[in-house]
Amino acid sequence: MDRNWMSANRLSAEYKEGVDFFLDFCHKHAKNPKLILCPCLKCGNMERMNTSKIKEHLFRNGIDKSYKVWCYHGENIRVHGEETSKSKKVKNVNLDYQDDHIPEMIGDAQFQSNVDPLEFQNFVEDAEKPIYPNCNRFTKLSTLVRLYNIKAKHGWSDKSFTDLLAFLVELLPEGNEMPLSFYEAKKTLSSLGMQYEKIHACPNDCILYRKSFVDAISCPTCGESRWQKKKNSDEVKIGVPAKVLWYLPPIPHLVRFFRNVNHAKNLTWHATDRKLDGKMRHPADSPAWKTIDARWPEFANEPRNIRLGLSADGINPHTTLSSKYSCWPVLLVMYNLPPWLVMKRKFTMLTLLISGPSQPGNNIDVYLAPLVDDLSQLRYEGVPAYDAFRNEDFNLKAILLWTINDFPAFGNLYGYKGERVQCMPDL
Repeated sequence: MDRNWMSANRLSAEYKEGVDFFLDFCHKHAKNPKLILCPCLKCGNMERMNTSKIKEHLFRNGIDKSYKVWCYHGENIRVHGEETSKSKKVKNVNLDYQDDHIPEMIGDAQFQSNVDPLEFQNFVEDAEKPIYPNCNRFTKLSTLVRLYNIKAKHGWSDKSFTDLLAFLVELLPEGNEMPLSFYEAKKTLSSLGMQYEKIHACPNDCILYRKSFVDAISCPTCGESRWQKKKNSDEVKIGVPAKVLWYLPPIPHLVRFFRNVNHAKNLTWHATDRKLDGKMRHPADSPAWKTIDARWPEFANEPRNIRLGLSADGINPHTTLSSKYSCWPVLLVMYNLPPWLVMKRKFTMLTLLISGPSQPGNNIDVYLAPLVDDLSQLRYEGVPAYDAFRNEDFNLKAILLWTINDFPAFGNLYGYKGERVQCMPDL
């Protein structure tokens, strides 16, 4: 289809016909026609809603003009004349951005991506491009990461960010690499393949709307609507979830670490370079580690298998002690690493972000369900991975060694009452 309508005046018949065709296309290819990603400039394919609401957004906000391939709505990405085999290699790249705000994980991108090789190659090229000709300080990627950090820090809307990018395109010298919209900027950053999942939750913490409940519109336990209620009314906003769990799957992160030569080597430090003198120098010297080795020798025989620690606790994201809002992050750390690396930020994985306003309490098991599924897969089945240090494929497994919590959180995780926790000092 000719997609010039996306640039046409929103009051024109051409734009109206184009929107109707787009919505018809979405309805035919969507797994759930009642919940479709909205490609307007404000939503940027981040919010799900019904087609009538999307139509309203497309006329009010306009469609993102850079969204030429409708990959979020059923259309396949086709690349002509280039190799698309997953065996295609991506060269090692020195990503020295001279920018402390860039995540260190990106800075160590000497690995092959588990996303489409062509997409990752585009990411590599973007990382090397100066933001404008003859600029020696900022690349396209370092600029976007800095701007994205400022956006998140100050709570800018997606629309305001798009307006800023459009202005910067005009402000910077001709030939600059600044994207035209927020959607296009996200597409550049998402080439890393580290995606997150927004899972709707019951506002009373009864269930997550996944698996058998993915299409439910109300909680089967308490009957509360899945959707947010309008202020001072029982009417709901269809498509706007009452509560959301942010899930960042740990498996892609673990696989990525082994695709970096240095990280792959460090993840077996406990077996190759640890000093064995009977002293407690590393978690591998602990009774818990040795118990796992004795009970599951087939797991212990592969030094690349990961021993994980899980930490969960509530935080106040609004930096005011008087606030009653509590947000719960769930973190994983890898104890295979040398002691001086274990607690580094780049090796700490945020897996769950449980939104407030109140803490999940004993219902935290509801929110841990997707993480438990992934940890079970890592424990019993494993996942295929590539060891860049040894230049070989292997089956990666992991086990949860222990959890790190204060006593109240410990009681929530294990189902103990506070009194019982306090009388168990040996734990």
